Amino acid sequence: MLGRLALVPILLLGLAGCSGEDRLSGASGSKDGGSKGGVTVVATTTQLADFATIVGGDHATVYGVLKANIDPHDYEPSPADVQQLGAADVIVKNGLDLEGWFEDTIKAAAPKGQIIEAGDGIEVRKAGDEEEHPEGDPHIWHSPANAKIMVNGIEEALSKAAPEHAGAYQRNEAEYIDQLDALDAEVRGQVARLANKKVVTNHDAFGYYLDHYGLEFVGSIIPSFDTQAELSADNISDIVANIKSSGVKAVFSESSLPPKTAEAIGKEAGVKVVAGEDALYGDTLGPEGSGGDSYLKMIRHNTKALVDNLS
Repeated sequence: MLGRLALVPILLLGLAGCSGEDRLSGASGSKDGGSKGGVTVVATTTQLADFATIVGGDHATVYGVLKANIDPHDYEPSPADVQQLGAADVIVKNGLDLEGWFEDTIKAAAPKGQIIEAGDGIEVRKAGDEEEHPEGDPHIWHSPANAKIMVNGIEEALSKAAPEHAGAYQRNEAEYIDQLDALDAEVRGQVARLANKKVVTNHDAFGYYLDHYGLEFVGSIIPSFDTQAELSADNISDIVANIKSSGVKAVFSESSLPPKTAEAIGKEAGVKVVAGEDALYGDTLGPEGSGGDSYLKMIRHNTKALVDNLS
């Protein structure tokens, strides 16, 4: 937190030399601030940027703060992020304490646009240690049912900001909801065929997916919703013992986390570790051209990795 607080004055100095025309410039492409006209949107995560780009269509310019494979739990915002936040018509955040950097950064940005929290209206999973994570599990996007709620919230915010384009936003939302429903049915059919549904992941990020599709969470290498949580010798002993006693077939690493600890634990427990290109997309989408560069592709990739390695 001290690092984030110390960064705010630096970010403000960076803003001092920026003209109004500069504040909406960004890299080309709709998720990085490329100009498309209509409402300007800043989304804090890669998943939210994907949703906003789809709903906004030709009537939104979307800037994603987090980029592919960047850990949202330990992010430090850039001057460009602050510029975009300050100029946005709509700011979409995940909430539930995923973006620990947000409050300090938003004070520096002083935006005039509306701020919405994508987690509103979603039934939140509670943590085992509610004192450490009082707001619950922030990884809400891993259930397509939750994604539909998030997409609807974005549509409503965009329609409020630019009512002249509300019809287009609503049509885009409806088309995407149909795709999410089809995806949900597809995944449910694949997972239902599994005899062994016991899952160990790198950190506790997939609970909404596992609950939604009836998979069993045995444990995680990092026993926390937060990738920055410290791992003790007791934690390691516990997860190895759980893997051995539960009949777990594989440990699933994540694309945005180093696989070294997972590989060491998998070796000690005598099970394979799913890493590299088959690693799960947890906290972020993948880079452009990867198997997880959109929400739909991410869910399909994760499902294939799970089914292939648990069958």
